[in-house]
Amino acid sequence: MPEEQQPFRLPRAKFATGQLIIAPNALRLLGMEQIADALTRHAQGDWGEVSEADRQANEDALRDGNRLLSVYRADNGTKFYIITEGDRSLTTILLPEEY
Repeated sequence: MPEEQQPFRLPRAKFATGQLIIAPNALRLLGMEQIADALTRHAQGDWGEVSEADRQANEDALRDGNRLLSVYRADNGTKFYIITEGDRSLTTILLPEEY
């Protein structure tokens, strides 16, 4: 019988991020180091450049189990999103035009 897979959880994370999907253009423009840094911030509840309404929605979602959205900007100025589904099974990193 296969061992049950546990969701991935980063150190000091407020929630599990689940399976990670990185859109090809995001990977090409951002690189793994910036992606890893942003994913850590996301999992720790640093939502980046979201509006105050989205920040509050994320805080509520931590309690209610809804989707989480963070917005970051890479060193090269590229804006990107990190979205974790409400059931915490999947986190997607993508550019705004890939949303």
